[in-house]
Amino acid sequence: MSRKVLVVGFATRHVVQSAYGAGCEVYAIDHFCDQDLSFYAQENIPFAELEELPGLVEEMCRRHPPDIMVVTSGAETLPSRNLCGTAPDRVRRFLDKLDTHRFFEDIGIPAPALLQEGTYPAMLKPRSGSGGWRNKVVRNDGEREAWISQFGDIPVIIEEMVNGVPCSVSCLTDGRRAVAVAVNRQILRGGNSSEFGFCGSVTPFRDSREKELAAYAEQIAAASGCLGSIGVDFVSGDRIAAIEVNPRFQATLDTIEMATGMNLFSAHVAACRGRLPDRRPSCRQVAVRKILFAGTDLTVSADLRRLHPSIADIPWPGSFFEEGQALVSVYGWGAGEQEAMALLDKHIRIVHQYMGGRLYARGPG
Repeated sequence: MSRKVLVVGFATRHVVQSAYGAGCEVYAIDHFCDQDLSFYAQENIPFAELEELPGLVEEMCRRHPPDIMVVTSGAETLPSRNLCGTAPDRVRRFLDKLDTHRFFEDIGIPAPALLQEGTYPAMLKPRSGSGGWRNKVVRNDGEREAWISQFGDIPVIIEEMVNGVPCSVSCLTDGRRAVAVAVNRQILRGGNSSEFGFCGSVTPFRDSREKELAAYAEQIAAASGCLGSIGVDFVSGDRIAAIEVNPRFQATLDTIEMATGMNLFSAHVAACRGRLPDRRPSCRQVAVRKILFAGTDLTVSADLRRLHPSIADIPWPGSFFEEGQALVSVYGWGAGEQEAMALLDKHIRIVHQYMGGRLYARGPG
């Protein structure tokens, strides 16, 4: 008899797909409820605001009592006796970027220096929130005020600029020990708007500091007290700087599974029960995912389902998107990064043909 799993969060498709691949009977509560979520979930319920989640979880659990519940971004602090992952009281520390910075200091991990208000240039970030879309480099008081006008006078963290390649390490942890699963290069949106927003990933990230990144991430994950799959973001340049901890499944899940061939959901459940891999898994190929954004306000008329599995997070025909909204994920893979990028570009061109060229894919490959 298959295990019943409930996945809850802002975007759940990647975790639902992995749980389905692990042989589970999966249910989801998701903000987007994209077309391909229905490929893997027995039932899914949409929500508009995070405040709706407790009631919807209660409703879904009443109809389909789960054996375990897994949360993604936005739902990390939901209490549940069936939770398979990091407990809410442990998660909260890592949802606050200032508390996370202090955690890095406490365990001796290099991180960007904190700056005083009015010091420029500076990296400005909200203390809470994920995805990096509100992060901004500000160079003077005028740019600082413009940021406040756009996002509000909210609690922030102000850091020094650290040059290098944005990357991440996915780890599995049992609360005391940790094993790095993959080192990934992050693709950011670039441009003038949401330039530090997450836009995709390349797995593996072949870097001269790859082993050092993995070792730092294992140290962080082991000390965090988290359970299961967690990710650590870094910048790798002249020096390594730890940026933040994601105490949940990460957006790199797809490329990690494609590159390594492992099922991360099964590995997550095993780690929560105290079983970790004996060693870091190797990658059998390079995998890349890039998110495409609407280049203008548009209504999707084409049924992109026929392009699966080259794409994911597939919108339903008739869905409306405002300019700049994430619309669909596209994949490439191959023996090396050049081959994977070439296939990605081919798949992006096909999606553009279906969409009439009304998309853009920022960020360098």
